[in-house]
Amino acid sequence: MVTSDRLRLERRAHILKSLAHPSRLLIVELLEKGPHCVSELTEAIGSDKSTVSKHLALLKEVGLVRDRKRGTWSDYELTCDCVTHLIDCVEEGMAEGGGAQHAGQASSCRAG
Repeated sequence: MVTSDRLRLERRAHILKSLAHPSRLLIVELLEKGPHCVSELTEAIGSDKSTVSKHLALLKEVGLVRDRKRGTWSDYELTCDCVTHLIDCVEEGMAEGGGAQHAGQASSCRAG
């Protein structure tokens, strides 16, 4: 494998690993509906503010989330709105039994 491919695939793996936690997936789902501040996310997740801030920092590190300053507050928003669509697509493919059936599902996911 050439270096550029390895780096690209490592970056993709890092992005996918950043989603591998229920609280971070919930954050992504909430932010898909619109910007939220840490306090709103903390209330929705039911965790403490420092934990939610760590989850946001990880999502921000990989480029899935950005923050916008609003006075002394920061609103967080997604940088792309396709993350949950990707997960939905994978789940639908798995529900249909995978294999040859999944090939048709994958093409429909790419279409839209």
